[in-house]
Amino acid sequence: MNTRVQVEHPVTEEVTGIDIIKQQIKIANGEKLDFDQSDIKFEKHAIECRINAEDPARNFVPSPGTIGLYYAPGGHGVRVDSHVYSGYTIPPHYDSMIGKLICYGSTRKIALERAYRALSEYLIRGIKTTIPLHKAIMADPVFIEGKATTAYMEDFMSRTPPDLFS
Repeated sequence: MNTRVQVEHPVTEEVTGIDIIKQQIKIANGEKLDFDQSDIKFEKHAIECRINAEDPARNFVPSPGTIGLYYAPGGHGVRVDSHVYSGYTIPPHYDSMIGKLICYGSTRKIALERAYRALSEYLIRGIKTTIPLHKAIMADPVFIEGKATTAYMEDFMSRTPPDLFS
């Protein structure tokens, strides 16, 4: 059993409707789960984009500095888990994750469309981020068609001009 909650847990929560953090706390408190494995239903599709303070055009070099403007997207089917704000300083020695953008819907197509829209609305100024990379991935036909493999990122980066991430 892996007792560590994965960074991707919001996807599980959005797809199943179960708050796995709450459930883990209940278990740690000696309580039983309110459901059985057979009760879990996969009712939605979800996509998570890790928004990092990195420059994808320069081999993901870290991008410390002060965030001059921070505006998170919102709306139905859009969730942002983050701790940053306008004026927040990204230190040079850090975990590069700024936050997580989770978009969900009744179909994969809807989740993809929401992710693309949310990435278009997500504003972080003053540092480089992975937002342009994620936006390009959401528009990539290979990704849209669900044909990504474990070699996807290497292939995507080799066929995508780096200036697209600037």
